[in-house]
Amino acid sequence: MVTTGQVDAAGWAQGLEAVLARISNRFGRAEPRRRAGAYLRGLLAPVERKNGWQLAEAAGDATPDGVQEFLSRVHWDADAVRDDLQAYVAEHLGDAHGVLVLDETGFLKKGVKSAGVQRQYTGTAGRIENAQVGVFLGYAGRHGHVLIDRALYLPKSWTEDRARCRKAHVPDAMGFATKPALGLSMLERARAAGLPFSWIAGDSVYGADHAIHRWAERHGIGYVLAVTTGRRLAMRPVADWFAEQIEALPEGAPVWQRLSAGDGAKGPRLYDWACIPYRGAAPGFQCALLVRRTLADPGEQTFYFSHAPRGTSLADLVRIAGTRWTIESCFEQAKGEVGLDQYEVRSYVGWHRHITLAMIAHAYLAVLRRAAIGGRRHAGSCSRPAAADRTRDPPPARRPRRPAAARNRRGSALVALATTPSAARKAGALAKTDPTTAKPALT
Repeated sequence: MVTTGQVDAAGWAQGLEAVLARISNRFGRAEPRRRAGAYLRGLLAPVERKNGWQLAEAAGDATPDGVQEFLSRVHWDADAVRDDLQAYVAEHLGDAHGVLVLDETGFLKKGVKSAGVQRQYTGTAGRIENAQVGVFLGYAGRHGHVLIDRALYLPKSWTEDRARCRKAHVPDAMGFATKPALGLSMLERARAAGLPFSWIAGDSVYGADHAIHRWAERHGIGYVLAVTTGRRLAMRPVADWFAEQIEALPEGAPVWQRLSAGDGAKGPRLYDWACIPYRGAAPGFQCALLVRRTLADPGEQTFYFSHAPRGTSLADLVRIAGTRWTIESCFEQAKGEVGLDQYEVRSYVGWHRHITLAMIAHAYLAVLRRAAIGGRRHAGSCSRPAAADRTRDPPPARRPRRPAAARNRRGSALVALATTPSAARKAGALAKTDPTTAKPALT
């Protein structure tokens, strides 16, 4: 964790002023611009809670009225500020091989008036709770990982009650949209913005969505998306299809290879992995079923649909699959460092405004961290330690750069590997198998 002791104070202030200059034209008058600057400084300040009262105190205000006014009633476009955030990320953290990661996180709430709130499952609590759920798009590259887009999920209990929506300032045109549909809109926005990326990752909520797969294939984008065991491939559950393919191999043919999906709190995330191709990819790409099994219980398997450029190694597919955990790290950092979940607004507009500014603050810290470890621009961070998000597994650290020889080695495209579970084994071709000609039926 980068600490304040490593910060060049003048460079820190200069960098923040540059961020504020980037978004200043989104606020028509001097007072909203001042408020935006004070709000960002408050989110970055080492205050205990980033709520209305403490942000107001940090700004020198006697009451939180000005903060609430800025979030709820002053005219400014949070989506335009989000666009500025994406341009900032592309400039400072852009990576042509970057990964867009889809996921959601919960915000526990009391009462029934906050936009989108209802009793629903949230990974933040690990159970059904009264909560809002936000769908997010993360960006992960070799320079760092950040949050770049967001949308508040509105359950049907909300979108079917327009009077309730109006009280929470939900736009009349805003109808029901599934979480994958919200995610696909974010993917489209990131591509339209020219953000550099080559891959999409996500859990089974997004891996189950036919539209996301087809969108990526249409635009020549790779993906490694988790799917449930109920997903079908060639009209059969993926687990059954995989078992049939393994049984068809000659006796003793290599199937599994042990590889790390990234470093976790206790070291490398080691699993056994297998990969079997199937047809139906975009030109120059190859589809495959990627399978992960735990070391402690080989019967516990996780399945992924992948779409990757031909020649992509199993190790690279595993790396992309592991990148999904970076968004968990973003949630933990943004909640712990810049108050992503500490807002005190109930409206749909207010939620998006706070979340967008918190994402900018988080991105700014990511840029500082990059500079502190030898990157460009400014160095340091003023953040406090991140609190646990209590979602799923702890996030991995960035994967160490492989030696040049390993990076340049090109194995067979998307193959099942290694009877001996060793990360050092070289990939070998899948022994004479005839993958199914069918595309995966995402049902």
